[in-house]
Amino acid sequence: MQKETIERIRRFTEDRDWDQFHAPENLAKSIVIEAAELLECFQWDNEKYDIAHVKEELADVMVYCQNLLDKLGLDADEIVNAKMDQNEAKYPVAKAKGKADKYDKL
Repeated sequence: MQKETIERIRRFTEDRDWDQFHAPENLAKSIVIEAAELLECFQWDNEKYDIAHVKEELADVMVYCQNLLDKLGLDADEIVNAKMDQNEAKYPVAKAKGKADKYDKL
């Protein structure tokens, strides 16, 4: 996310004094709840969905993720790149290209 967007999320939370409710466990629960609402957008038809609703639910997930990053003092770029390093090692192109198999089945 862009710095301005992250600052807007932080300001929103701060202005409402909601940090007091943002224990890591509560934020993790909220991420799962919002992710379930995102999945619900595709529940009965994965071709005919309301993109506006998808965007709202996806944004909710992302906002809660940013709140959890802040609460834990983590940097999104750092943790995503570390995970991508792991994924690239587990799923080398030569073995994984065009396959959906888990790394231990390649």
